Amino acid sequence: MAYPAGDPDFVLSLARGLQVIEAFHQKPDGLTVSEAAAATGLSRAAVRRLLITLESLGYAERKDSYFRLTSRILRLGFSFLSSNSLARLSLPILEQLSAHIHESSSVSLLDGAEIVYVARSAPKRVMTIDLGVGSRLPAYCTSMGRVLLSALAPAQLSRHLAQTELRALTGKTVYEREELFEIIAGVGTRGYALVDEELELGLRSIAVPVVSQTGRVVAAMNSGVHAARVSCLELVDRILPALRDHARMLGQMLP
Repeated sequence: MAYPAGDPDFVLSLARGLQVIEAFHQKPDGLTVSEAAAATGLSRAAVRRLLITLESLGYAERKDSYFRLTSRILRLGFSFLSSNSLARLSLPILEQLSAHIHESSSVSLLDGAEIVYVARSAPKRVMTIDLGVGSRLPAYCTSMGRVLLSALAPAQLSRHLAQTELRALTGKTVYEREELFEIIAGVGTRGYALVDEELELGLRSIAVPVVSQTGRVVAAMNSGVHAARVSCLELVDRILPALRDHARMLGQMLP
């Protein structure tokens, strides 16, 4: 990670601490000092001090040579959710939408090459992909990601795709940059994105933009379904109208 040079207000130790916390992503068994150092590019000595500090503050725990994050780390995420109007306003609307269509629904934001889930409502149905608030997925092969990318100017979109690692996650994933550019441009024209088993086999999703009162695309809202149970045609005919109505409802609450 590159840090800004010459800024007297930049706190390097805080940046390194956050970098170590992020290194635990998808590491349920924890990390050793050496593994955390390799993941962050920091020295073993620096990582050791940071992990011991997190342990002392209750954000990490140690067993043998492995460090793991504790549930206290969730306070950081809850601080965002409680202060973020989008997250707070989205949840009741998503719950209403899911009750209406009997499918899961979510709201996400674009963060670099990924989307981040800020709110989600799901019926009691087992899905092959386990998602929750804070989950991250590649933007290029998800319906919400393509909606959010479609709001970029063409030059911005070209740069984004050029800087993103694109690969096939299933046999249906579109990952050629020129083809993706055309698909995403079409999403902007059409007003919705439909992704059919490109992220995971058996999973389809459809998404629309959440447009604020000032006309900005501030988020994306989607519904995900099992491909064996809901066809692409049903997604467009039955779910898309409800999705648009609820996205419009949310957008009218946002400045």
